[in-house]
Amino acid sequence: MNILKVNGVELAYDSFGNENNEAIILIAGLGTQMIRWTAPFCEMLAARGFRVIRFDNRDVGCSTHFSHYPTLNFDALATALMSGQRPDIPYTLDDMSTDVIGLLDALSIDRAHIVGRSMGGMIAQLVASEYPERVISLTSIMSSSGNPNLPQASQEAMALMTKPAPHPFEDEAGFLAHSLTFAKRIAGTGYPFEEDAYRVLIMEEVRRAYDPGSFGRQIAAIAVSGDRRPRLATIKAPTLVIHGVEDPLFVPACGEDTASAIPGAELMLVDGMGHDLPHQLYKVTVDGIERTARRN
Repeated sequence: MNILKVNGVELAYDSFGNENNEAIILIAGLGTQMIRWTAPFCEMLAARGFRVIRFDNRDVGCSTHFSHYPTLNFDALATALMSGQRPDIPYTLDDMSTDVIGLLDALSIDRAHIVGRSMGGMIAQLVASEYPERVISLTSIMSSSGNPNLPQASQEAMALMTKPAPHPFEDEAGFLAHSLTFAKRIAGTGYPFEEDAYRVLIMEEVRRAYDPGSFGRQIAAIAVSGDRRPRLATIKAPTLVIHGVEDPLFVPACGEDTASAIPGAELMLVDGMGHDLPHQLYKVTVDGIERTARRN
C-alpha cells in the first residue's frame, strides 16, 4: 500500500500489473474500502493488459478521515434539503471526483479507464462528465443517476443499512452479525452467499480503519449531489452500465436510467445479481470493462 497527498487529502492506493499499460481506476462504494475490489478481481483485470489501481476514498480505510466533524444528523440533513438549504457538510461527491483526478496527476497518468461501484459509480460519472479529457472509458456498476423520480430502495434494506452497528472492538460477534445480516439482504439469489469469506473481509476493513461516522458523511455527500442526468448527458467516453436485476438498494430502473442518460451507453442487466459482486461474476464484469475499454 502507498500514500499520496492529493487535493488536500492523503489517499491510500495500490497497483496491479505493468505500470506502462493503460490504467484502470477502481472507485469503491459507500463506506467501504479499496479491498472490496479484491486482489483476485484486480489481478484478473491486470491480466487483460491493464495497470489496475484501487484506492481508499477520502474518509475511509487508510486515507484521510474527517472524524473531527460532528456525527451526521439524518433528520436535520433531510429537513435542510427539503427546504432548499445547503447543509453544512465536510465534502461532496465533486470533491471526491477531484480526488480521482488528483490521484491521476500524482501518478503521472494522463488518461485512464474509470470504474466505480455504487457511490463509486456516481463519482466515476462525475469524473467522466467534468474531466472528459482524462477519461478513456467509463463503467458504472450498481449505481444511479440521482433522478429523484426513480423508485426508492427497499425500506427493509435501508433500515438495515442505517441501523447503528455494535462497536467491533467491544462486541465483535454483534458487529459481525449486524454486518452479515445486511450483506445477505442486499446480495442476489443467483450465487451462494459465502459467509466465511465475507466475515474475513469486513474484519480486515475494521483492522485497517474503523470510523463509523464516515458512513454518514458520505451519505451526506450523496444526498447533496442531486440529479446528475444533465451532467451525464455530456459524457462522451464509451460507457458501460452494469446492474443487478435483484438489487434492493438501487433497483434496476436506476441502472436503466443511468444508461439512458449517457449517450451511446451500453446497459448490462445481470440476472441473480444484487448489490454485490460475487466472485462468480468477476469474469463477466471484467469482460464488460475490457470490451468497453477497447471500444476506443
